[in-house]
Amino acid sequence: MTQDRTVRDEMHYDVLAQDALRGVVKAALKLAASPEGLPGDHHFYITFKTKAAGVSGPADLLGKYPDEMTIVLQHRYKDPAPGETFFAVTLSFDGVPRRLSIPYAAVTRFYDPSVQF
Repeated sequence: MTQDRTVRDEMHYDVLAQDALRGVVKAALKLAASPEGLPGDHHFYITFKTKAAGVSGPADLLGKYPDEMTIVLQHRYKDPAPGETFFAVTLSFDGVPRRLSIPYAAVTRFYDPSVQF
């Protein structure tokens, strides 16, 4: 007779891993905010939940993306401000500068295609 043991992850490693990866996002954004900006060919694709708690930006812009939105930080970003729990950045949309504030908890994907990370 075999015992049917359901293994429960009481350590919640999936949550711990997500928190660790958000730390990578925070550290990368701090480098992007340095006076030198992003080195070499590095640039970021950041996808986030537009309706997550703490996300702020122009209502008309966020309204175009009712679930998720992807932003690119490469050449034309201004005033990046990585904080402890969120980051803010000004990007140009149709030639108009728009400020977004995004909690790290709202980020669902982060990709730097220059190094396939």
